Amino acid sequence: MSREQLTAKDLNKTPIDRISRKVDINDLLAKVREEKIKEQKENYIFLGLICGVVAVTGIIASF
Repeated sequence: MSREQLTAKDLNKTPIDRISRKVDINDLLAKVREEKIKEQKENYIFLGLICGVVAVTGIIASF
């Protein structure tokens, strides 16, 4: 069985009280903001690594 089918079956077994629960928009917005900040940090780390590789390559090439 594929994992997607298992997930769909698991979702169908959720209790009704969990489904009828209200969603707070502020919680959702906070999660989106946290994810955005996390993505920005990852992008800065990636950019720093690229700059470091370029700098090291330039130093090695200059000798």
